[in-house]
Amino acid sequence: MANAQVTVTLDAHLVIEVMVMSGTRNPQDAVELICRDYLERGQRTEARTGDADDGKRVSDDQPYRAQEG
Repeated sequence: MANAQVTVTLDAHLVIEVMVMSGTRNPQDAVELICRDYLERGQRTEARTGDADDGKRVSDDQPYRAQEG
C-alpha cells in the first residue's frame, strides 16, 4: 500500500508552536510527529484502561449518588 499524502492548511502561529514543542525545523515533520504522538498516547491509554464497553459489563447501571453524611 502506497503512502497517501494530504495537504492541510494551518495557522502559522499554531505550526510554529508545534515546531517548538517537537524540536523540529520542518513544519511538515513537526505536525507529523505531533499527530503520531497523539495516536500513540491514545493506544497506550486504551491498553491501560480497556475498552469503553468494559465498564458497562461490570456496572450495576445505577446512577451515581453522592454519599450522605
